Amino acid sequence: MSLSLQDTTMTLRDRPIHILSMAQRTDLPTLLFLHGASFSAQTWQELGTLTYAAEHGYRAIAVDLPSYGQSAKFPGTPLEFMVEFMAAMEIQRPVVVSPSMSGRYSLPLVTEAGDRLTGWIPVAPVKIPQYKAKLEGNPLPTLAIWGSNDRLVSPRLAEWLVQHMAKADRVILKDAGHACYLREPQLFHEHVIAFCDRLFA
Repeated sequence: MSLSLQDTTMTLRDRPIHILSMAQRTDLPTLLFLHGASFSAQTWQELGTLTYAAEHGYRAIAVDLPSYGQSAKFPGTPLEFMVEFMAAMEIQRPVVVSPSMSGRYSLPLVTEAGDRLTGWIPVAPVKIPQYKAKLEGNPLPTLAIWGSNDRLVSPRLAEWLVQHMAKADRVILKDAGHACYLREPQLFHEHVIAFCDRLFA
């Protein structure tokens, strides 16, 4: 089946929010890709991530977070944005892929509304130290992916997640930096899909 990229803009609280998506069908399990401060939804298209996920049987959605890319500032909290965005897009219990800056959005969701998710893939996200108390014992299936050479968010935090969350594992990409998916996109994709395949089996 041929796949085509859907480039759309939705309105949330009267503000435009930009989305890229790709899927064979809309009823497939969803992977929701957030992004870091230097990137946007387009990054996941350029890396082939959306295509790879869609070809492996997932509904792949990448969103420009508020005030980034083509999305406007959102008049609410990061948690409110995530909950309202997922509802508006009819996203049911996705796996959220969250690099760097987007930890500001995924961590409130994981700790306050984790029952809305099937899994979490933190990719060296910010704010973990501020959420340690709420992450302790959290049962959400988690795959922490870090670059071994990350100088911005220490790989030691990946180990902390494994030790303190109930169902966490980690992958360290050798010689990769903070945006580890840029150095090893194929390996990154394989780890993401293998984790999701286990969750949705």
